[in-house]
Amino acid sequence: MRLVTYETNTGRAFGRIEGDSIAPLGADLREWLAAGGPGTVGKAPGAAGDPAADDLAANAPATSDPAANAPLALESVRLLAPIPAPGKIVCIGLNYRDHAAEAGLPLPEEPVLFAKFANSVVGPGAPIMVPRAVRRVDYEAELGVVIGRRARRVAVEEALGFVAGYLCANDVSARDLQPKNGQWTRGKAVDTFLPTGPWLVTADEIPDPQALAIRCTVSGKVLQESNTSEMVFGVAELVSFISATMTLEPGDLIVTGTPAGVGFVRRPPRWLEPGDTVSVDIEGIGRLTNAVERE
Repeated sequence: MRLVTYETNTGRAFGRIEGDSIAPLGADLREWLAAGGPGTVGKAPGAAGDPAADDLAANAPATSDPAANAPLALESVRLLAPIPAPGKIVCIGLNYRDHAAEAGLPLPEEPVLFAKFANSVVGPGAPIMVPRAVRRVDYEAELGVVIGRRARRVAVEEALGFVAGYLCANDVSARDLQPKNGQWTRGKAVDTFLPTGPWLVTADEIPDPQALAIRCTVSGKVLQESNTSEMVFGVAELVSFISATMTLEPGDLIVTGTPAGVGFVRRPPRWLEPGDTVSVDIEGIGRLTNAVERE
């Protein structure tokens, strides 16, 4: 099932995509997850007893306004990031074998974590706005993982049961700022530098997150093409590792690393420029597209 957060002239809401329409489910997807959300959250994908996707509507907040439940044409709304303001955004560095090889770096012995914040999050179609202080802007196609229920000291074997679903992400990076401070925050947590979407695909539809083709296209040219099987640490390992020291809450986002083909390793480097259009495609999830603009 595909869940979207969208905006109309009456405000923001979330719903389920049904063909070319959206079935409204409530006001806030993150709050819905925290309240229990889809019945599949808390069970490993495909586990016995999982309710059918059609039962998810029964978990939607009740409303006394019948008009609020009327289907909306998908083309009549503006899609936002599925989780517009995650409580935590935990990103993983150097997590693809092919990317480590192209950069000439050894594989990490444990996941390399860094943070972005909600100011970086934008949705499909929103511009990536390059600040005046930034010159070398890089693209990074990544699989995003949305947490569905509180996770603390989770075993690897149980970790996928804490995942609500998956989305496309673009960990846009300011390569000229990233290495300057000894840590990556200034070059990573830039406004608009984390497009996500176009929707959240629930975990029951992605039985194996380690078998997904992933691609990044910039202005019509494929620059990254790989598979999540290239991850050094898979989704289950990441959820377990992160939850060992920080509690993951419903709606938190893990951005799992990027494959080979990024701009800074190319000769000459391929930086994003105003007028470029960047698309991230992930098998079973969809396509996230954003244009690049400069302030």
